[in-house]
Amino acid sequence: MNYRHGFHAGNFADVFKHAALIGLLDALQAKPAALCYFDTHAGRARYDLHGEQARKTQEHAVGIQRLLGATSLPHALQRYVDLVHAFQPADTAGIAVYPGSPLIAQRLLRADDRAIVCEWHEEEAAALRDALEGDTRFAIHHRDGYAALKALLPPAQKRGLVLVDPPFEAQGAEFEQVEEALANAWTRWPNATYAVWYPIKLRETIAPFHRWLRDHAERADVLVAELLLHPDNSGLRLNGCGLAIVNPPWQFDDTLGQWLPAVQDLLAQSRFGSSRIEWLKRS
Repeated sequence: MNYRHGFHAGNFADVFKHAALIGLLDALQAKPAALCYFDTHAGRARYDLHGEQARKTQEHAVGIQRLLGATSLPHALQRYVDLVHAFQPADTAGIAVYPGSPLIAQRLLRADDRAIVCEWHEEEAAALRDALEGDTRFAIHHRDGYAALKALLPPAQKRGLVLVDPPFEAQGAEFEQVEEALANAWTRWPNATYAVWYPIKLRETIAPFHRWLRDHAERADVLVAELLLHPDNSGLRLNGCGLAIVNPPWQFDDTLGQWLPAVQDLLAQSRFGSSRIEWLKRS
């Protein structure tokens, strides 16, 4: 695997994904019972936006950076921006550090919550371990996240969230791996919420995954949210991204609806941007 998220940290997909992640954890923590957060493709957790990778692409400039100067943000987006601000060094103007999903979860998890985070790439896994060092709530694994789902579920906690956020270096094959992992995981841990991030280039590549979710997510609701910057008709660029949520928290479609249109407006790159929230399956 050659993927490095440092080139893309803080981009439009991170804004979408991490605002949703905060909302999911907030909703699950509305109940007092401890939960477990499971991150299959955790990355290095902390990204230097002044580093070589981020400076080369500048994707954060049309992502998180656009939200920093915005006013009257919906509460969920303001909460996300405030959390990103919390990771900035005191002597740094603007934004120099972008927190990945493990650091966001670390900031939000309660004392009795637990987390399992996995990263396969050796260098990224070492950085992940350094970023979370000393936090006994976290079990950090240098291993394939799909295999870890099969080996480590269920955790002691009955409730929780599994974030599946793979690199999608080979899009169709990656969906097949996601499907295999999910089919095994929700038989082992049926009470969990599963959130799968996916890129959108061609709609025809996404449709089989959505059909699979409808057919195989037995006794589970499936909610999809998507953000598009461009029409989904070109395989040559990342046109947007989506999140498929199995067993979403109660009224989470309303929660997404409170901030997703604002993200679409703030991150628009052309007049062809769009967003949508759809129930693929509702019991």
